[in-house]
Amino acid sequence: MKKEIAKNKKVHMNIHPLGDRVVVKPEAAEDEKSPSGFIIPDTARKERPERGVVVAVGDGRRNDRGELVIMRVAVGDIVMFSKYGYDEAKIDNEEYYIVQESNILAIIK
Repeated sequence: MKKEIAKNKKVHMNIHPLGDRVVVKPEAAEDEKSPSGFIIPDTARKERPERGVVVAVGDGRRNDRGELVIMRVAVGDIVMFSKYGYDEAKIDNEEYYIVQESNILAIIK
């Protein structure tokens, strides 16, 4: 999913993640071709998606002194996250992941 599509698509979320959590719309799995030319459908692959578009961001976390540490990701960012570092959630019949900011590995530009 491209960032331009994510920014142009208006997402009306009835969810606001708490603390340093982020709601991510996982990247849709696509069919792949093997080196010999066979098409491998997404249902045959066991890998979970590790990329997605941020659709909602929490306010941030509190440090040891009680100060608010702001989030470094924003709505519309394409992110790479830890393979098993999220919770699955179904919102309005759509699949989303709720990820802590510490499980986001990179922002893809």
